[in-house]
Amino acid sequence: MEQNKTNKTKRPPVIVVMGHVDHGKSALLDYIRKTNVVEREAGGITQHISAYEVEHKDKSGSVQKITFLDTPGHESFSKMRARGSKVADIAILVVSAEDGVKPQTLEAYKAVMDSDIPFIVAINKIDKPEANVEKVKANLLENGIYLEGMGGDIPWVPISAKQGDGVDELLDMMLLVSDMAELTGDANKPAEGVVIESHRDTQRGISTTLLIKNGSIKKGDFVRAGESVSPVRIMEDFTGKSINEAQFSSPIHIIGFNSVPQSGETFEVFNSKKDAEQAALTYISQTKDTQKEDEIETTIDLEHEITQIPIVLRADVSGSIEAIEHEIAKIPHERVEIKIIQKNVGNVSESDIKLAAGRPHTLIIGFNVGCDNAARDLAIRNGVTVHSFDIIYKLAEWLEEEIKNQTPEISVEESTGSATLLKIFSKNKDKQVVGGKVDSGSIKVGSVINISRQDNHIGTGTITNLQQQKANSKEITEGNEFGAQINSRIELAPRDVIESFIIIKK
Repeated sequence: MEQNKTNKTKRPPVIVVMGHVDHGKSALLDYIRKTNVVEREAGGITQHISAYEVEHKDKSGSVQKITFLDTPGHESFSKMRARGSKVADIAILVVSAEDGVKPQTLEAYKAVMDSDIPFIVAINKIDKPEANVEKVKANLLENGIYLEGMGGDIPWVPISAKQGDGVDELLDMMLLVSDMAELTGDANKPAEGVVIESHRDTQRGISTTLLIKNGSIKKGDFVRAGESVSPVRIMEDFTGKSINEAQFSSPIHIIGFNSVPQSGETFEVFNSKKDAEQAALTYISQTKDTQKEDEIETTIDLEHEITQIPIVLRADVSGSIEAIEHEIAKIPHERVEIKIIQKNVGNVSESDIKLAAGRPHTLIIGFNVGCDNAARDLAIRNGVTVHSFDIIYKLAEWLEEEIKNQTPEISVEESTGSATLLKIFSKNKDKQVVGGKVDSGSIKVGSVINISRQDNHIGTGTITNLQQQKANSKEITEGNEFGAQINSRIELAPRDVIESFIIIKK
C-alpha cells in the first residue's frame, strides 16, 4: 500500500461544461480554446475536437494543465452530458445572466448531482443590457442550487464568454476546486479510461478519442474498449500530433480498432495482444448474457398488439448515435415498438438498404452522413428512402410524426348514456318492447347498447325505436322515462341496465 501511495502524483482536472443550449456553453469553450491553447497547437487542430487540453497560469505564476470535454449542450444530448459528467472531475454549469434557470439547466444540474462531482456555476452574458446577476442567483436558490453567499457552498463566477470577462477567474476556480478534490493518478499503471468519441475515417480506418483517467499508455501496448481491440501503433494528442506515450487526464486519438467502440465505453490497456483479445471475449460473453435477458423481456412485451418499427441508424460519430438513441427513447409510443436493428458510424451502405428492403416499415436514418453511390442506386431500385438530418431535434420531431402515422388505430367504446329497464312489455323473436328511465346522458334511436345484469355484462343490442309519452322520439335525455324497442338475442328483464355507446378510433 505504501508503494502505491508513492506512485500517485497530482493530475490535471477533467472539466465538462453543461447548461442550456443558448446560455453560452459553446462560446465559453471556444474562448478558452482560442486563448489558452498554444497558438502553434491551436493552428494544427483541423478535426472535430471532443476533448482537448489547455494551459493556464495560476495566481502564483505556475502553468497548470486543464482538460476539457466538448460534449454537445442541447437537451437531446442529455445522455451524452451525463456520460461527460461521469468521466469528468468537475462540472461547470453555465447559466445566462439574462434568462436564468431553464429546464435544460435543471437537467444538467441533475446529471451533475447523479455523478457526484463538484461543480462551479458560471453566470454568463454579464455584458448584456438585460443581465441581472442578483436575479439569477435568487432564481438558482429557488431551484435548490445554493451558491456561496446565498446560504450554500457552491462556488460561482460571473463571466462574459463573448468578451472574456471573468474567464481567467473561472479557470482559477477550477484549479482551486481541483486542489480541494486532491486529484491523483499513478503513471506506473497501465492506462484506463473512457471512450469519448469514435468514427470511421475512409482513409485511416477507425479513429477513436480516449480520455485517460489513470495510468499511462505507450506505443506497442494494446487497448480493449468493449469488444473492440486495437494495437497502439498510431497514437496522437488532441492536436493530431504523433506521440509515443501519454498519461492520466490526457485526451488521445488511437487509429486501428477492429470495430467501432461505443462512446462512454470504458477502456483498458494490456502489454500483449492475447490479453487484450481475451478481455474482449470476456466482455462479449457477459454482454450476450445480458442480451438474452433483454430478449426474454421483449418477447413478453410483444404478446400484446404492438406494431414494430425497425430503424437502421447511421451517424458521423458514435456519440451522435448514443444521443439519438436517447432522444428516441423519449418519444411516447404506446402501441409501437421502436427497434434499432442496425447502427453504425459512416455513410449509409448497401447492406443497410438490403436490410431495409427486406423488412416492411423499416426507416433508414442518417445523421451528418452521406450515402454510398452503390447504396444510392440500390435504394432507388428498391424504392427505399434514406432520411437525412443534421440537427438532432429535427430528427426527433420527424420521427415522432412518423411514429404517429404508423401507430395502428384502436377502437374504443365511449358511453353516451345509460338507463335502467323498469318493465318488459313484449318479446317477438329478437325484438323486445320495454319501458325504462334514463339515469345519465342520453339514449338515441339507432344506438348500440351494452346490457348488464347485477353489474355483469350479459350481451349487446340495438335501440330501433323510442317513445316518450306515446310519441316517437329520436332521443331521450337524463331523468326521463321512455318506451323502447330493442333488438337483442338476450332476453331482457326488469332492473337490467342498458348503456349506449359510440366507437371512437384512437
